[in-house]
Amino acid sequence: MITTSEKNWTDEAFMALPDDGQRYELIDGELKIMGNSGMEHGYVACILTIFLGGFVHAHKLGVLCDSSTAFTMNTGNKRSPDVSFVAKERLHGLKKLPKGFFQGAPDLAVEVISPSNTFEEIHTKLVEYFESGSRLVWVINPDEESVLVYRQPQPDRLLKITDQLDGEEVIPEFTLAVSELFTELNF
Repeated sequence: MITTSEKNWTDEAFMALPDDGQRYELIDGELKIMGNSGMEHGYVACILTIFLGGFVHAHKLGVLCDSSTAFTMNTGNKRSPDVSFVAKERLHGLKKLPKGFFQGAPDLAVEVISPSNTFEEIHTKLVEYFESGSRLVWVINPDEESVLVYRQPQPDRLLKITDQLDGEEVIPEFTLAVSELFTELNF
């Protein structure tokens, strides 16, 4: 992760960053270039998006967003989970989604661990997600083929490849076999 300083990042300046293939977060007034995550990371996020997005859309539960979507945390930081869900109740009265940033954390934030992530970095994000309104966080570890489920900044459950991922009360009735996230290619 590369950090660059700027005097004071406005929402407009942050949104006007070049579309150069990089992912950015704004943390404590500094622009953090998140870097590329690799194909496995992107594939796992897309598989989850296919299953979760289809369910959310079919049941009209809210909206799913990708990693290019920044959320404004209570601290003013801009965080971009790999996959995020915002419940329809929090979008009440909107006919269209804001072109800018959503104020607060998503109801569900998903982080897919990549080789450059540190434990401290992920924990800091989790704390900030929950302090800003997240109700559920999934941390997916492709190397261990597991998912850590959080309902607060400390892990609630470790799901292994034989377990079921559950949307709980955040995305009612959504379930997915953890194994679906880690299937071997079979063309």
